[in-house]
Amino acid sequence: MKINPNLGSLDRGLRILSGMALFMLGLLGYLGVLSWLAVLAGGILLVTAVFTFCPIYSVLKLSTAPKE
Repeated sequence: MKINPNLGSLDRGLRILSGMALFMLGLLGYLGVLSWLAVLAGGILLVTAVFTFCPIYSVLKLSTAPKE
């Protein structure tokens, strides 16, 4: 199964920034009982940014990647 990238550079950059922020806020415990959820959400954002593929975009047939 081939995974076609569906994230553009702006989308990737925003996912990296927000993912790092959520991940760190969760790890440092600034969000109280929601810290584990922030770590999970931040991790998901970082993984999707690294692989330039978002499964939700794929299901919705969306793409921010430049056309080939």
